[in-house]
Amino acid sequence: MKYRKKPVFIDAYQWFPRKVTDKNHREGVGMLYKDVYMESSTEEGRPIFVIDTPEGKYIVSAGDWIITSVKGEKYPCKPDIFELTYEKVK
Repeated sequence: MKYRKKPVFIDAYQWFPRKVTDKNHREGVGMLYKDVYMESSTEEGRPIFVIDTPEGKYIVSAGDWIITSVKGEKYPCKPDIFELTYEKVK
């Protein structure tokens, strides 16, 4: 048997962090960037951004899409998966 996913309308936006400088990087842990916040940084000093979901924390990268589910929960989605799964509604 084959099944088709029911059409569902979602809200989404593509996420990009604002420029992270040394000053706001040191002070930025926990700083909210819309629905995403900076949790820590790598050994190289690059910030790590995360989003809280019902399944736990997910790392978010620049260019990821942030999807609001039908229940209002936020999830990240990689650009290539978003492009294969969703199309813009007119």
